Amino acid sequence: MSKKTIVFTGGGSAGHVTPNIAIIEEIKRNNILDIYYIGSKKGIEKELIKKINIPYFSISSGKLRRYLDFENIVDIFRVLKGCSEARKILKKLKPDLIFSKGGFVSVPVIVAAKSLSIPIFIHESDMTPGLANKISQRFAAKIFTSFEETKKFFPENKTKAIGSPIRKEIFYGSADKGRSFLGFDDRRPILTIMGGSLGAKKINKAVRASLNQLTDRYQIVHLCGKNNIDDSLFAVSGYKQFEYVHGELADILAATHLVITRGGSNSIFEFLALKIPMLIIPLSLQQSRGDQILNAKSFEEKGYSLTLKEENLTSESLLNSLDLIEKKRKEVRMNMEHSSIGDALSILVNEILLTNQGKNV
Repeated sequence: MSKKTIVFTGGGSAGHVTPNIAIIEEIKRNNILDIYYIGSKKGIEKELIKKINIPYFSISSGKLRRYLDFENIVDIFRVLKGCSEARKILKKLKPDLIFSKGGFVSVPVIVAAKSLSIPIFIHESDMTPGLANKISQRFAAKIFTSFEETKKFFPENKTKAIGSPIRKEIFYGSADKGRSFLGFDDRRPILTIMGGSLGAKKINKAVRASLNQLTDRYQIVHLCGKNNIDDSLFAVSGYKQFEYVHGELADILAATHLVITRGGSNSIFEFLALKIPMLIIPLSLQQSRGDQILNAKSFEEKGYSLTLKEENLTSESLLNSLDLIEKKRKEVRMNMEHSSIGDALSILVNEILLTNQGKNV
């Protein structure tokens, strides 16, 4: 019997790609599906997918904007070209299912798949759907969301809230290995600060301005983003800075007592799964459409985290917020233990495998 085929799509940011990678890696263990990826010609997805040795096809794509701009006219033609390119690729691959994580590149793929009567699954990470998933929902056979609150934006009869698919390797970290890698001991707790792949300049500034007070309480891992290393701070005891870490991240998180993070859905669901209390500093409305603010609000209301607005971020407010979450740490951990969010990765893989066995539509 020949293998069945699945095509993944999604891009524009790492948040649209890393959950796909988690699903792909899990499906690869079964070795019963041929897996392909369709993305943009220059997006971050191209680099990330090639690292895991999945055949990658590029198409033209235009940015989906919610405001008037001359580029919207140009991008209409790019999207139409992308639809034509995607249709040719899909006719060649003959996939049994399309799985989309959103982002502007996914729309041509989904339109092309619908024209060929290929079933489509989509997953929305954030509290409110991005424009790509708003467009794509009408074509989807099934829609999955990270947040229960997001279901109201999609048709009830085909939408299910499951959480965010989390890479399995994140659960197998060793706290001892993490401390050894960092050169830390077990006498003071470890505070991990993650500002995203590009870093967060305001968070970096507030943390570094508070280092004397912070290093009195914690040993600090600061993932500060590309080109954001401060050479003058290498000698500070109990403070380790990295542009990013990859293979060692699971071990670092296993040793982590508290985390300061942006409000991206994938990250905060990972910390929830690992039961690490978090202080969320979401991107402001000046930098985003507000999805991280809503993500943070939902987690705070459920008792999983505290939120500090970026516009209120100072050295003093950072220290005060850390004091508060330390006082609530036991309560936060208990709330996390009782979370109703399931194993999204297993749910999605099961749905995909059942569909490709002809048992589900």
